[in-house]
Amino acid sequence: MRRIGIVGALIMVMAGGAAADEAIKELAPTGRLRVAIAVGPAASALWCLRDPASGKARGVPVELGTALAQAHTVPVELVEYAASGEIIAAANGNKWDVTFVPVDDERKKVVDFGAPYHLLQSTYLVAPGSTIKTIEEVNRAGVRIAGVDGTATFRAAVRTAPNATPVTVKGPDEGVALMRAGKVDAIALSREAVGGLVEALPGSRVLDGGFLNSTTAVAVEKNKPAALAAVTAFIEQAKASGLIRRALDSMGLKTSQVAPPGMKP
Repeated sequence: MRRIGIVGALIMVMAGGAAADEAIKELAPTGRLRVAIAVGPAASALWCLRDPASGKARGVPVELGTALAQAHTVPVELVEYAASGEIIAAANGNKWDVTFVPVDDERKKVVDFGAPYHLLQSTYLVAPGSTIKTIEEVNRAGVRIAGVDGTATFRAAVRTAPNATPVTVKGPDEGVALMRAGKVDAIALSREAVGGLVEALPGSRVLDGGFLNSTTAVAVEKNKPAALAAVTAFIEQAKASGLIRRALDSMGLKTSQVAPPGMKP
């Protein structure tokens, strides 16, 4: 808790009283910071997990959203979705105030991205017994790719593997069920997320390399410049303080890379 307080203090000093007041108006108009999160079966810089004991969601976005709320001395409210595509679809509808999702050009039309906090690579999990060994081999007729609807990763998979057959799912759990039933040959997700699914699908393999190299970043609704400045400052301070590194490590994501300081989305 002390490290969160330090981050918050640095942000408030940097923002100043008037700027901080304006940021609060834009960032938490209801008096609570509503943090949109995606809950799935495997942890990543985006995906949160359901704690089996408490039933509550835990993950990197939960830690970052909670710290951001504490920095601005407002309560946090977690707004759960099945995937990042659902989060973006609900943008600008007064459903949430801030989120942490992968960046792509389509999403930039809908939300404003602040500082990236994670270097994202998306790849494939291939089915047990599959002869597919490379990213390039996925792009052939007859290969069925499961991807989560509306996500940056699935858009990239469809774009880079036009000869394959896309199979849209609502969340990673559905993709796992289809692979287990022999109905898909590959699942497209971030490297961290597919790595977390291997145990659920014995004999499956994560392919080397990636078909999407992007970032995961903080985002707010369009036309909220004070909120955007505040969340960007928060992420930069969270990188500098080690908060993001600790949040990733706490979810077992020790090989995940924190985005460098000053990186643009």
